[in-house]
Amino acid sequence: MSATTFFIPSVNMMGSGCLSEAATAIRSYGWKKALIVTDKPLVSIGLPGQVAELLSAQGVTSVIFDEVKPNPNVANVEAGLAVLQANDCDFVISLGGGSPHDCAKAIALVAANGGSITDYEGVDQSAKPQLPLVAINTTAGTASEMTRFCIITDDSRHVKMAIVDKHTTPVLSVNDPDLMLGMPASLTAATGMDALTHAIEAYVSTAATPITDACALQAIRLISQYLRTAVADGQHAEAREQMAYAQFLAGMAFNNASLGYVHAMAHQLGGFYDLPHGVCNAILLPHVQAFNARVAAERLADVAVAMGCNVQGLAMTEAADACITAIRALSTDINIPTGTAALGAKVEDIPTLATNAMKDACGVTNPVQPTFEEVCEIFRQAM
Repeated sequence: MSATTFFIPSVNMMGSGCLSEAATAIRSYGWKKALIVTDKPLVSIGLPGQVAELLSAQGVTSVIFDEVKPNPNVANVEAGLAVLQANDCDFVISLGGGSPHDCAKAIALVAANGGSITDYEGVDQSAKPQLPLVAINTTAGTASEMTRFCIITDDSRHVKMAIVDKHTTPVLSVNDPDLMLGMPASLTAATGMDALTHAIEAYVSTAATPITDACALQAIRLISQYLRTAVADGQHAEAREQMAYAQFLAGMAFNNASLGYVHAMAHQLGGFYDLPHGVCNAILLPHVQAFNARVAAERLADVAVAMGCNVQGLAMTEAADACITAIRALSTDINIPTGTAALGAKVEDIPTLATNAMKDACGVTNPVQPTFEEVCEIFRQAM
């Protein structure tokens, strides 16, 4: 095995009530003024104001930027950067799910390195670390609060840019499940399937290691055990906490083993049609893994076991089929749409989507490299 590097924030706070501890920790870093990057729905329930009050009690001032879109774009980043610079903020707080985290990473990266966020598409394109970033998570799915991945839509190309850069890793991540109790069922389902996709893609990745394997399999076990409950009963404290751990474990896995063609393809659907990322992943996941089974059947058999399947006595190909069946069953149980056509995807766009998917950095570690025709066929099957 070649040399590997393991990326994770240096401090990660987890568990009920840890948000208050995070405010105390922020004071100890010596920062003075935060740009809180968040979205309108969270403002409507008062969460950014609550964070601002906690900071104020610690002698830290803040300004709120709440214009983050569900799929943050280049203009979003530029608007946030302007607010940061106008207010002389010396650090950034992201508050929310993947969209605020990604937008905040992009703002902090450009603030430190200059230029446009489009300059940093790809792997490790920046020269120096971003402004300090504290990521406070409110969903159990993307793990963006602890990864070096940043996804920003370039509207001029209708493409989601994958920015994979060690310099976008937050200094501090905060996963307080109390902040997740009010998450609606549809968002719980989508983000939960995003986490499952992270774990499975990391487990079958060509860059997987024993460390990422352990994280991925435990994430899969927890998601299989708790996601249905979290969707059915959003106030179920244990399910929320276990899903918070699961998505973090999945983040540890893919942050270091990377991903595969589920994400490479989902990024195109999201960028082209402005669709929810977790739902795109969930729809594509069984189709891409069925394609991967030609080389990854043994790994998918392990996933089947982690999902609670009894594969004793089955051939590896049959065990891989059991894994794919279990993925579909979980999606069905939490009301994920069965195909992308229901989301507005069109057959005539498939060649463009496939062309862009084959350029996506996430596809590099897929266990088998598909041809253009094979990517088109997977998109067709997922319709």
